[in-house]
Amino acid sequence: MKHLLQLNFSNKNIIILFLLIFLKIDSYSQFEKDSIQIRRIFDMALENGQAYKNLRVLCKEVGNRFTGTKQADSAVNWGYNLLKSMWVDTVYKMPVMVPRWHRGNIQRAYIYHDDIKLNITALGGSVGTKRKIKANVVVVNGIEDLENVGQKNIKGKIVLFNKPFDPKTINVFESYGACVNQRYSGASQAAKYGAVGVLVRSMTLQKDNHPHAGSMSYSDQNNKIPAAAISTEHADLLLEEMRKKPNLRVVMKMNCKTLPDVQSFNVIAEIRGETEPETIITVGGHLDSWDMGEGAHDDGAGIVHSIELLNLIKANGYRPKHTIRVVLFMNEENGARGAMEYAKWVKLRGEKHLMALESDAGGHTPRGFAISAPDSIFNIISGYKKLLEPYGCHVFKKSIWGGGVDINPLKLDSAVSVNPNMILMGFIPDSHRYFDYHHAETDVFENVHKRELELGAGAIGAIVYLIDKNF
Repeated sequence: MKHLLQLNFSNKNIIILFLLIFLKIDSYSQFEKDSIQIRRIFDMALENGQAYKNLRVLCKEVGNRFTGTKQADSAVNWGYNLLKSMWVDTVYKMPVMVPRWHRGNIQRAYIYHDDIKLNITALGGSVGTKRKIKANVVVVNGIEDLENVGQKNIKGKIVLFNKPFDPKTINVFESYGACVNQRYSGASQAAKYGAVGVLVRSMTLQKDNHPHAGSMSYSDQNNKIPAAAISTEHADLLLEEMRKKPNLRVVMKMNCKTLPDVQSFNVIAEIRGETEPETIITVGGHLDSWDMGEGAHDDGAGIVHSIELLNLIKANGYRPKHTIRVVLFMNEENGARGAMEYAKWVKLRGEKHLMALESDAGGHTPRGFAISAPDSIFNIISGYKKLLEPYGCHVFKKSIWGGGVDINPLKLDSAVSVNPNMILMGFIPDSHRYFDYHHAETDVFENVHKRELELGAGAIGAIVYLIDKNF
């Protein structure tokens, strides 16, 4: 009996050991299968990808695409016609009422008497100067410094918001986040202290003479003062001149204005899922850009990344489980109306979203993804890091808001109530050069590297494949 018990115990151990080995082999086999599939996705993006070609057409034939302009209308038509020519199940336009701000043909600033020109550009949403403003200048180191300087020293003056990017911060998006409130809210805050105008140091580490545009907003509709970005080189020039002549005056003249809203569109394409078609994976970028440069990195790259996903699915012969929806959002730059309209539409339809991914951080080398998801889901996704590390994607970062301006309203608008486990994901490329071009006239096709753009498309294709297959 003793020997029989030992034999039974031994047989049980053998069976357990066999099962463990089988499970390990099966797991390894699945890893290998995924690895091969991801290799194919990257190979297709790098050898036969259409992203760079599509970006050239968008930048060179359509050009910049500021909301409410004819160029924005042309971009909508370009996106719609391109998607219609592809192997998708559905393509349609979603109407969106969008703001219309006009820069005008005058945006000048110079140091009075010395006639030293200062290179500026009006901030999106700013009022004009009517005739012109001529005033002394006071320098503040960000919004938080207004109180320190005080109303006595600010009233009747032009405020130069001069808080620079911190060069010690490795992730340049964090430097941007620490400074951008002076661009967006600086005019409203300075107006409370009696300022008559605002100049904002451009949001870049680069020392150059290209002012970087961007949106701003007024909290008090009855107390609006004009606001402009000034190039970093000329912000430093102004500081130097003020050291020589502390009481110098600056003249500002701008004729920008806000016009009535107009209709535009989000452009949407879908590949219907094979087994769970009612569950959606949204991938998108924003079709609009600022009216300077060509909007190549911001966000032409995100647009062609999203469109390329459809090409990669087709070339791979892969039929997704869930419905893959590509959205070319309108009006991210100065209102996010397209994002809010899409979130409202999703909520009204009661749609279930598995994931929404946004590419809106440029076309540089892919580094990974910012992910907003419950811990249990985040832990599964972070396990994909081993599959993507060979392609330089080593950052899988937990984030409260992992997505971006165009997909975050899916949570803000309570659409997530349909699926509390919805994943929001933002594509993370290398950040070091992005703000050299962001919102500037230098954001052109020539400043996007073909291989880097294609690697980004491969990374997005790979993560969508993994999420679609495993959830």
